[in-house]
Amino acid sequence: MQLSALDKPDAAAFAWARFRRILGGMAVGTGIFIALAIWALEMAYGPLSWVAILAVIGGGGGSIMLGAVLMGLSFLSSGTGHDEAVERFDG
Repeated sequence: MQLSALDKPDAAAFAWARFRRILGGMAVGTGIFIALAIWALEMAYGPLSWVAILAVIGGGGGSIMLGAVLMGLSFLSSGTGHDEAVERFDG
């Protein structure tokens, strides 16, 4: 019994490729955000220490990428029928 599109190899490959493509785009956007944030902080406060730069990367970049991964997984789940398969499960 197939519960969703992710149970089919071709559909699963397409869905995971789309998920990775979305995350790749978000990683590029996050990199741009980090570069702009570091530049803006250096304009406002002068040269930053390596700790401050790591804080921007970890705090800002990590938060954005965590949100992107979680939203991407929810879109993956909804778009492939996993959500509906759970609703049909009688236990």
